[in-house]
Amino acid sequence: MTKPVIETTAMIAGMLPELQDTEFAFVVWPHDKAWPEGTRASCMEAEGLSLIVPIDAAPAGAISMKCITLRVHSSLEGVGLTAAVSDALAQSRIPANMVAGYHHDHVYVPSNLAEKAVAVLLELQQGAGK
Repeated sequence: MTKPVIETTAMIAGMLPELQDTEFAFVVWPHDKAWPEGTRASCMEAEGLSLIVPIDAAPAGAISMKCITLRVHSSLEGVGLTAAVSDALAQSRIPANMVAGYHHDHVYVPSNLAEKAVAVLLELQQGAGK
């Protein structure tokens, strides 16, 4: 197991964005209904249970999202990775929804902008080492 990276520049320089093939959607899910196979994340909000599910399990009209996994093992105490990623994507007018896992951060972007988002993140990564 790799040691978590905590320093901002090192997290950005080592983020290695990796686009996942599956399309997902953010949905509100009934508490009494089983979660769909392939559910990626959950969040209990005051308004209800939010899930990130494969697009096939989402209601019609759901926004198709793709996940970009940042392969760096970022420390949960690290500061600046989310802000840098979010800022770079915002400057390119790409909506981004960040989800932190224990080992990696995941960025959900509209499917039609996913390739552009990866290019923006690779440019950010390359600039961090300079």
